[in-house]
Amino acid sequence: MSPFSSESAWLCLAATSVLGGMLLCRSKSPGQWRRQMLCLAGLWGGACLLSLSLLCSLLLLSLGCFLLYVSSSDQELLPVDQKAVLVTGSDSGFGHALAKNLDKLGFTVFAGVLDEAGPGAEELRKTCSERLSVLQMDVTKPEQIKDTLSKVTEKIKDKGLWAVVNNAGIINFPIDGELIPMTSYRKCMAVNFFGTVEVTKTFLPLLRKSKGRLVNISSTAGRIPFQMMAAYISTKAAITMFSSVMRIELSKWGVKVITIQPGGFKTNIFGSPDTWDKMEMEILEHLSKEMQEDYGRDYVRAHKNHLLTMRDLSGSDITPVLRDIELAISAKNPSPFYAPGKMAYLWICLEAYFPTTVCDFVMQRYFGPKHIPRALRDSRF
Repeated sequence: MSPFSSESAWLCLAATSVLGGMLLCRSKSPGQWRRQMLCLAGLWGGACLLSLSLLCSLLLLSLGCFLLYVSSSDQELLPVDQKAVLVTGSDSGFGHALAKNLDKLGFTVFAGVLDEAGPGAEELRKTCSERLSVLQMDVTKPEQIKDTLSKVTEKIKDKGLWAVVNNAGIINFPIDGELIPMTSYRKCMAVNFFGTVEVTKTFLPLLRKSKGRLVNISSTAGRIPFQMMAAYISTKAAITMFSSVMRIELSKWGVKVITIQPGGFKTNIFGSPDTWDKMEMEILEHLSKEMQEDYGRDYVRAHKNHLLTMRDLSGSDITPVLRDIELAISAKNPSPFYAPGKMAYLWICLEAYFPTTVCDFVMQRYFGPKHIPRALRDSRF
């Protein structure tokens, strides 16, 4: 007898098709529908492993589609209506492109930059409308953050500040956590995490007044233990947890908190060869005699090429990131998390659902350093 001979099976198949179609229609973000399809595929795979009948499998899948539809975010965009947005780290990368994009969409944009006389700031002034204001804002300097608050408040008056996008960030030299100088740990934490917290605390009164959006740029690396990035990914993990707590606490005020966890994208966060040389010299200067014997200075120098590899493997099209940030700012009911980028959500699922030993094996096999410390290299002979 055909598995589709019963009316119940046809009914479940029809319900699954309708709900699946509604999910695709609602999911304007590619990242969102990929996550949903991955969840449904996992559900179907689980049903197959349990050797459920076709009718039960379709019923389970239909129920899964229904629950995903009910819980999925509504991607209907709210009108711009002269909404004001503050973006930190607008000198280059995501922040620079986002400031331009929001200006084109009609938002009033406050572009916080590290250097108001730098090329990034000058380009924003030349290419954007008068709605965009370039403001000197080093997120590690509270006085500059307060000065920005005064200027933003003066300009928006009673219109309110709709959104804050905490984007400013830096990365460390890729090397074993034992070799990363404490100055690098502190600098990464100061910019990436404490800067985000300081900006958030300063501008929250305006966001609570407008019942607006707090958008924090974290990273897939904040969930995945990538080797040689201990300083950077620790700060991103801190941002992710900080955002999750704030999302719950600020819900009573009507403020939505969204975390963006991009995969690998090619931006200026990787720095220039001069920057790499300085970071390399800082590490070499802090090497103790014991570390020089165990690791070797050549081990440190060899890792500079890893930055080039990271940059080359990163995607050059940052459109997915900009699209998800726009949804976070403008969607009627945005998702709490967005993971733009190829394989980004898959890596998060790998870490969340697979045994730690499997994740560690993958990290060591595919992302481990190609070079071996001197002591381990010598012990082979």
